[in-house]
Amino acid sequence: MYDVLYANVNKRVPLTKKEWAAWEQFFVPKKLRKRQFLIQEGELCRLLAFVNSGCLRSYTVDARGEEHINQFAIRDWWISDLQNYVAGGKAVHSIDALEDSDILILEKSSRDKLLDTAPKADRYFRLLQESGFTATSRRIDSLLKDTAEERYLAFLKTYPSLVEQIPQHQIASYLGITPQSLSRIRKELSKKP
Repeated sequence: MYDVLYANVNKRVPLTKKEWAAWEQFFVPKKLRKRQFLIQEGELCRLLAFVNSGCLRSYTVDARGEEHINQFAIRDWWISDLQNYVAGGKAVHSIDALEDSDILILEKSSRDKLLDTAPKADRYFRLLQESGFTATSRRIDSLLKDTAEERYLAFLKTYPSLVEQIPQHQIASYLGITPQSLSRIRKELSKKP
């Protein structure tokens, strides 16, 4: 259950097995069924989740009732409403499972204890936040300057397995386009050599 997370941590901050044993106690395994919420908009955000298997999404719903997906989290990825996890505020995003998923939960209080007791934890989470900030900046830049087709091609590169796993309207939501536009893009790309 912890092997995927241990490998993820070791990519950034090498740990001995003894050091890992001190970390492991702070994570709580949880299973989410398809469509089950990890957190809903308006709830206090106290959870950070690492995905062992499955797929989760983070999204908001606008005044017209339309969903806007801002993140998918697949195996070996983290997900939370990070700004409110850190600040201890109410979530502005809902997070749910797109398929049955196994995750590891790190509650805010547990993360704080981990940071106090494990010297390498601070470096790991700092590197993780830097990586997340960079990815978010790239995504914003892409939404502002790239064509819908370029964004779709980038999505395919980042999430190659999701194209067949999740509905087209959710991919379109993530890309900031209509399902009809996505359908047109896919059709045009299928004609290219």
